[in-house]
Amino acid sequence: MGHLITPDMLLIRVTMSLCPICVDDEKFDQMRIPAIVYEQAGEVRLIKECAEHGITKEKYWEDYEMYKEAKKWQDGGVRILNPHVAYLESKIVCPTHCGLCIKHKSHTGLGNVVVTNRCDLSCWYCFFYAKENEPIYEPTQDQIRMMLRRMRNEKPVGANAVQITGGEPTIRDDIIDIIKIAREEGYEHIQLNTNSIRAAFDPDFPKRIRAAGSNVIYTSFDGPTPRSNPKNFWEIPAALENYRKAPLGVVLVPTVIGGINDMYLGDIIRFGLSNIDVVRAVNFQPVSLVGRMPDRMREKQRVTIPGCIKKIEQQTDGLIGREDFFTVPSTTKVSNFVEQLKGQETYKLSIHFACGMGTYIFKDGDRIIPVTRFIDVKGMFEYIGELADEIKGSNFKTLSKAMTTTKLLMKLKKFVDYEKAPRDFKLKDMVYNAFTEGDYHGLKAFHYKTMFIGFMHFMDPYTYDVDRVERCDIHYAMPDGRVVPFCAFNVIPELYRDATQRKYSIPAKVYEERTGRKIKQDKYFRDYTLEEKKQIIAFYERSIGRKLRDDEIGMNLEDPVPVISSTKPE
Repeated sequence: MGHLITPDMLLIRVTMSLCPICVDDEKFDQMRIPAIVYEQAGEVRLIKECAEHGITKEKYWEDYEMYKEAKKWQDGGVRILNPHVAYLESKIVCPTHCGLCIKHKSHTGLGNVVVTNRCDLSCWYCFFYAKENEPIYEPTQDQIRMMLRRMRNEKPVGANAVQITGGEPTIRDDIIDIIKIAREEGYEHIQLNTNSIRAAFDPDFPKRIRAAGSNVIYTSFDGPTPRSNPKNFWEIPAALENYRKAPLGVVLVPTVIGGINDMYLGDIIRFGLSNIDVVRAVNFQPVSLVGRMPDRMREKQRVTIPGCIKKIEQQTDGLIGREDFFTVPSTTKVSNFVEQLKGQETYKLSIHFACGMGTYIFKDGDRIIPVTRFIDVKGMFEYIGELADEIKGSNFKTLSKAMTTTKLLMKLKKFVDYEKAPRDFKLKDMVYNAFTEGDYHGLKAFHYKTMFIGFMHFMDPYTYDVDRVERCDIHYAMPDGRVVPFCAFNVIPELYRDATQRKYSIPAKVYEERTGRKIKQDKYFRDYTLEEKKQIIAFYERSIGRKLRDDEIGMNLEDPVPVISSTKPE
């Protein structure tokens, strides 16, 4: 690959990637190609060459310094002891033998179960939904139970968190029963992934979700203006009110697309903070660019985690900055400590350092305080990691556990600047049981006083990095018994998602005959009065602290509100 290297490149590492055109052409036997990850002009980029389709260059991370800092926290991972793929390790080729395999380095941190591919919207940037006359994928309750049990039974650590997703899962008549099944199978954390349209018009529905056992709503939310969020701008205010009454915690999930909504990241955070009594988190997802895309279009729409963080820093006037975020696997220092105390492997977010970052924001009256402004998070994690190593290397485990726990509790306050901390903040009380007994209920007070800001950047064929997918902990369970990482399931759909679901689907006409419903009737159409539109806009303006411009609204309020289209806008 030497001919791809230029003098201004700083080589970081070599990995395996995918040829985007081979993926699109379903040439799975030749899609895997080597790639170079390198630094150039302060950015981290990736370059690769397919013998048939030529060279592809792509932005990987938009800040090399942030990349180096995040890399320090890479964790060794968790080896799956009961893999579902019957291949010898030496014969496994990633990502064509997913299932999970013995080479995978993370247990299922968050399991996903697709319960339908039907949807009441038709969003042009959606991963998948059932288009007109396409087969309908809707697994039975027994199949869903099997998939849930498959992830729950992973060794050495079973899945404890699951997301029920689609399509739009709330259009299933038995969605409440499905949530109950997840609870029966032992899942403590059950997320419902929804566009929130049903919740906006059915006040009783969120209460039934809560009673069934789900505690978190994971709702799409692409911006605080009609132009940036045609999906559910008009429905979110009513849905939030109904979630509030249930009560249910809400995670807002913006898909960040360059030139479409990346100018509203600060406003999205303000919106969440204004509704912090019900909004627990904002989880930004930089867009995954699947399918064939020309270089110019990718350059326009591509945004990575550091790029988003820099925009947040600009759009909040430095109130939240790049120094406030830490990579997800930094938390494994805490997991390793709890693991040594309990003497058994425990839940661990051992994903690749480039996949996700996050921070907590406290709202203390009118003050907004990132957790890193009053807690030395990095120093605390490093110290906890040292204590874990101390127990691990000790010949007297019981004595060592007692001594290190005492050390931790004595030193915790040294990591906190209480003059800058929110009122009534007591770190020791919050984390004592979590660190000593593995009981995380004490951390609930922490969550209810804060809002989490997170990033999860799923890959696409242009940015694909096998090192990352081998560490993925967001997995999909499939009805054929396999459990597949997110960035294999969705990035190579004809090998995993679409191919498998097609086997378990039925023709649209057969579905309509069996159920007596027309698929077209699933689609949602808006009907708001002029006064209702004005009230909804006023709600957003109060939440973000400014007036919406006419170009942000993008329509005459006296006209009908359009529903988002499957056609990509110019």
